[in-house]
Amino acid sequence: MLENFRRKHDYLVCIDSDGCAMDTMNIKHFRAFGPQMIKVFGLEEWQDELLERWNRENLFSFTRGMNRFLGCFSLLSYVHETYREIPGLADMQDWIENATSLSNAGLKQRLAEAPSELLEKALEWSNAVNKAVGEIPEEENVPFPGVLETLQKIHEVADIAIVSSANPEAVHEEWTRTGLMPYVDVVCAQNVGTKAQSIGYLLEHGYDKAKVIKIGDAPGDQDAAEQNHVFYYPILAGDEAACWKAFDEVYFDRFMAGTYGEVQEEMQKRFNDNLSRHSDS
Repeated sequence: MLENFRRKHDYLVCIDSDGCAMDTMNIKHFRAFGPQMIKVFGLEEWQDELLERWNRENLFSFTRGMNRFLGCFSLLSYVHETYREIPGLADMQDWIENATSLSNAGLKQRLAEAPSELLEKALEWSNAVNKAVGEIPEEENVPFPGVLETLQKIHEVADIAIVSSANPEAVHEEWTRTGLMPYVDVVCAQNVGTKAQSIGYLLEHGYDKAKVIKIGDAPGDQDAAEQNHVFYYPILAGDEAACWKAFDEVYFDRFMAGTYGEVQEEMQKRFNDNLSRHSDS
């Protein structure tokens, strides 16, 4: 979709998927990411502590929403330092630091160039996660209340881009099945690059940065907005429906009127305070 994308409006709204538009983030980590990490890497001996650590890092801290392979490397590094040797960590670190895309496709490309047992395991884990996510009942993968109505309003006057670090197939399936995809103009998921890179690619279509906003629930969303000098609107963990209602009724209109900058600092403080509260709990 990115290759065929053409700008239709002067305004662009970039929206994250898991934990932001879709109420899928917790369930995917609880049922897929963490458990498959334990299974594929043989970490059952320390399962309880490692699952708690995985969820804290990926859901309830300032690393919430980080790329899956960064999360994988973080947990394996902890195991290596605390419990047992993990051979090949240097291979994973080198790939993470030099890859153009931290995705299955990017990992396959690296393995074709430089075989690594640990990276093979990482790919096996990522595929197992995708399979487990696909087995979560559809009725448990739904948008947050108010998302559909807000997208309908936005799409009348602005372009909408999904900007997510999630698996692109899952994003397409979930947004299509739940009726959100007709209001999306372009999808930039894990296969495109980082969120910051994706916004950068979209800006190449001629948008004024003052007319671009990123909606997200994780520090990576905020960082992507800041790196590209565009606005950021936070969806607060635990208060998602109210945040979407407020964007629909108040903040989208401010964005379109050119006055959102007046509340940007306040919104960022709300976001950081909310993450701090979850991190301390």
